[in-house]
Amino acid sequence: MSQFEEHIEVRGARVHNLKNIDVTIPREKLVVITGLSGSGKSSLAFDTIYAEGQRRYIETFSAYARQFLGGLERPDVDKIDGLSPVIAIEQKTTSKSPRSTVGTITEIYDFLRLLFARASDAYSYNTEEKMVSYTDAQIKALIIESFNGKRINILAPVVRSRKGHYRELFEQIAKQGFVKVRTDGEIKDLVKGMKLDRYKTHDIEIVIDRLKIDDSTDNDKRLTETINTAMYHGDDVLIVLDQDTNEVRYFSRNLMCPSTGISYPNPEPNNFSFNSPKGACSKCNGIGQLYQVNEKKIIPDDSLSIKSGALVPHGPQKNSWIFKQFETIAQRYDFSLNDAYKDIPEDAKTMILYGGNEKFSVESKALGVTRDYKIEFEGVANFIENQYKNSETTSLKRWAKEYMDKVECDSCHGSRLKQESLYFKINNQNISDLANKDIVDLADWFINLNAHLSDKQLKIGEEVIKEIKTRLQFLLDVGLDYLSLNRSSKSLSGGEAQRIRLATQIGSQLVGVLYILDEPSIGLHQRDNEKLIKSLISLRDLGNSIIVVEHDKDMIEHADYVIDIGPKAGKYGGEIISIGTPEELKTHNTLTAAYLNGTKEIETPKSRRKGNGKKIVLKGCTGNNLKNVSVDFPLGKMIGVTGVSGSGKSTLINETLYPILNAYYFNGVKKPMSYKSIKGLEHIDKVIDINQSPIGRTPRSNPATYTGTFSEIRSLFAKIPEAMIRGYKPGRFSFNVAGGRCETCKGGGLRVIEMNFLPDVYVECETCQGKRFNRETLEIRYKGKSISDVLNMTINESVDFFVHIPKIHKKLKTIKDVGLGYITLGQQSTTLSGGEAQRIKLATELSKRDTGNTFYILDEPTTGLHFEDIRVLMQVLNKLADKGNTVLIIEHNLDVIKTVDHIIDVGYEGGKGGGEIVAVGSPEVIIKHKKSYTAKFLKKELN
Repeated sequence: MSQFEEHIEVRGARVHNLKNIDVTIPREKLVVITGLSGSGKSSLAFDTIYAEGQRRYIETFSAYARQFLGGLERPDVDKIDGLSPVIAIEQKTTSKSPRSTVGTITEIYDFLRLLFARASDAYSYNTEEKMVSYTDAQIKALIIESFNGKRINILAPVVRSRKGHYRELFEQIAKQGFVKVRTDGEIKDLVKGMKLDRYKTHDIEIVIDRLKIDDSTDNDKRLTETINTAMYHGDDVLIVLDQDTNEVRYFSRNLMCPSTGISYPNPEPNNFSFNSPKGACSKCNGIGQLYQVNEKKIIPDDSLSIKSGALVPHGPQKNSWIFKQFETIAQRYDFSLNDAYKDIPEDAKTMILYGGNEKFSVESKALGVTRDYKIEFEGVANFIENQYKNSETTSLKRWAKEYMDKVECDSCHGSRLKQESLYFKINNQNISDLANKDIVDLADWFINLNAHLSDKQLKIGEEVIKEIKTRLQFLLDVGLDYLSLNRSSKSLSGGEAQRIRLATQIGSQLVGVLYILDEPSIGLHQRDNEKLIKSLISLRDLGNSIIVVEHDKDMIEHADYVIDIGPKAGKYGGEIISIGTPEELKTHNTLTAAYLNGTKEIETPKSRRKGNGKKIVLKGCTGNNLKNVSVDFPLGKMIGVTGVSGSGKSTLINETLYPILNAYYFNGVKKPMSYKSIKGLEHIDKVIDINQSPIGRTPRSNPATYTGTFSEIRSLFAKIPEAMIRGYKPGRFSFNVAGGRCETCKGGGLRVIEMNFLPDVYVECETCQGKRFNRETLEIRYKGKSISDVLNMTINESVDFFVHIPKIHKKLKTIKDVGLGYITLGQQSTTLSGGEAQRIKLATELSKRDTGNTFYILDEPTTGLHFEDIRVLMQVLNKLADKGNTVLIIEHNLDVIKTVDHIIDVGYEGGKGGGEIVAVGSPEVIIKHKKSYTAKFLKKELN
C-alpha cells in the first residue's frame, strides 16, 4: 500500500474561512475535528472533503446524465488524494412527510412486512377463528367425507350483503345457462324480469349443481367439474348447502373463515404497507390521523347571535348569499338571526352546520298569500371539510384547518392499516402491535420468537428474522431503545435522526467508505455516549474511515487522531492549530487543550441563587410517556432539566409547559399535551422559547434582517444627504424589493441553477458580482462604506463602525456578547450552523427590553459549541437570571448542568421506562441521589 492510500491528503483548502490549509488525515481511523464554533470545522469536513467526494461521484456518470445535473462546483482546494466514497450523516431531520417513520427509514418495517406476508397466521375479524384455505383436491375430499350419502347443492356466491335490484345480474346468470339462484337464503328458479328490493341488502349465490354424494366414478368426475365451475363464478369461494338440514359450509382457495365465509386475499408484503392502497386504511389513507371539524372552533362563543358573528368562518352579517340562506333557515325553524346561538332549536343548528334539502311554504297573513321556500344548503361544517379535502390552494386548506382538530382515525384506531391486515398474526401479535412497541421490547420479543413458531414458519422466516434482529441491535447500540418503529420521523430531534441514519449505515455493512458525521452526540446523555462511541469504533473496525465534527470531551479522548481548527472563529479562524493523538493534543498550547487537561474550566458558581420565592406548579402531566407527573418550577432561578434521551424532558417542557404558557400570554394555538392543572402563571409576564430551528429557510434571510438591525441601517442610509437629494427611501436599500437591488439576481447575489435530480446549485451573479445591489444604490456611502460593504462586515467590525448610533449598536453588541462576533451582517441564514442560529435568536431576545419577569426556555443551547463558547453563553444566561428572569435549559452537557441553581431530573430510563421525576434540587443535592444517571456523571464533574 502506498502512503497515499493510507492517508487522505488535502492540499490548499480555501473554502469559506479556511486559510489555504494542508492536512493529512489517516484512513481507517476515528478522526475528530474540533475547534471553536465557526472556526471552519464544517468547512473542512463537509464543504471541502464531502463536496469533493460528491463531485467525483457525479463525474462517473455519462455525459448524457451529467447534462441534467449541471456542473457541481469544485470546492476551492488545490487537490485531495486518497479519497474514498463519502457518506455524510448530518443533523438535518430526515423527512417531513407524515408517511415516513422510524421503521421505514431503517428498513426494519420492510422486513417485518415480508415476514408477515410469508410466515403469519390469518384470523377472521368476525369470529377470531383461524382462517383456512384449501386446494381443489382437498375440497373434493372434504365434501365426499362430510356429505357422504347426502343430497347437496353447490353454490357460487356472487353478491355479498349489498343493496340493489340486480335485474341485469339475473339476466346474465340465465344467459350462462344456470336455472336456479339462492337469494337471501331461499332457492328460487330464474324467471324473466326477476328483481329484488333495491333498498335492502342481499346475498345472492348461483346454484351450480345439485347432486347426491356416493362413491361412483361418474360422481367423482362430476364433482371435480362442479367445483371448478363454482370457483370460477364465486371468485375462488364455494358454498355447500345440505338440502335436508339447510346447513351451510364454506370452502375457498384463498384464506377464509370456516364459519362466516369471509375471505382474505393471499397476503403480499404491500398488504401490510400503509403507503400502498392495498394495505392502507381507506378512511385516513394510511396516516392514522384525520382532520375533523370541531364545532367549538366554528362557534367559540354561543352567547352571540348569528347576526353578530357567532359563526366565526362567516363573521358578522353581510349582504351575501350565505346570510340569505341563514334567514331562510330561520324562517323555517321559527327563530331570529338576532337570537343567541345557544337558544336556536337543535334541528336548526344541525341544518346550519351539516346542511340539508327542504321545501316548505309560509303563509303571509298580511298579504293573504302563501310563499314557497326551498333550502339547498351544504352546511358550514361540511363546507369546511370539503374545502380541506378538495381545495387546490394551500391557503384555503390552511383556512379550513383552523376549524379542524387532528384526531385518531376511528376506522383503524391509528394503526394506519386495513382491518384484514391487522388480523394476520405471529405469536398473537399483529404488525401494528409490533410497530408500536419500544425497540428494546421489540428486540426481546424477537429473541423469544423462535420458540413460538412452527417448523415451517421457522424455515421460511429464518433469514428475515436474523436481519431484523441485527438491525434492532444497531438501534439499541446508538442509544435509541426508547423509540418505536411507528414513531413519525417528523417528531425526531436532529440528534435522533442522525443516530438512526448511523444505525442504518452500520446495518448496511459497507467497507472502505469515508463517513463524515456532524456532532452525533447531540441530545445524548453521558450514559448513552459510551454506546455511541462503541458504534463508531465498530464501524471503523469494519474497515471504514470516520471523520467526526465534535466538541464532546469523551469523543475527543476516544479518537485515534484529533485536528483542532482555530485559533478563533470566522475570519480569525480557519487554520490548523494542533493535530495528533488526544494525548499529544493535551500538551499543545491551545484553547481545546487547556479545557481537556483542566488548566481552564467553566467555573462552578460559589453560591446558588435563592430565586424570588414564587413558583409555577404544573400537575398531572400524562403526555407521551409521562406518568402523571407534577413539577414545581421555582422562578428567578436558572433551572436545568436533565435525564437520559427519551425520558420525557421535551414532552414535559416543549409539548406541555411551553404551549400552556404560550397560549396564556400570546394566545398560541398549539395544543398542550394532557395535564390536570397549572398555578402561578400570574408571577411571570411573558415566555420566550429559543430552539434550534433555522432562523430563515432562504438565502435572503440573514442576521441583520432577523434581528431587525437591517431596517435601522436602511433608514440611516436613506438620511445621507446624497440619498435625500436623489429621493431614495429606505426601500431603495433593500435587496428584497425592486428599485435598489440588482435585477439580474433579484437581489440574491446568487443565481440558482435548477438541477433535475440533485439539489439546486447556486452561482455568483455575473451582473453585480454578488453585491446584490445596482450601481446607483452602491454610490451612496456612509463613512465611506456602501450598503453592500456594511453587509459584508463582521459583527465585531460593525459594533465599532456604528458606535454612535445607539439603536443599531445595542442590537449588534448583544450578538457580539453571545460570541458571534465573527459572522458577517449579511451572511445567509442557510449557512449558519444550528448553534449559531440559536444564539442569534438569543441575541435578538436579549436586545429587547427585558421585564425582569420573563420565562426563557432553551432546548440544548450548547449544540455546536466549543468549551469556550459555552463559557461565553453561560455568562449571558447568568446575566439574564441575575436580573430576576427565569431561565430553563434542557441539557445534557455537564458544564451547563453544574452551573444551574435547580435541577429537575427526569428518568429513570428512556421510553416506557421513563416519564417520572427522579430527583429535584440544587446540583449538590442531586449528586447524593443513588439511582439517577445524571447524579453519577455530575458527581465526577463537581469533585
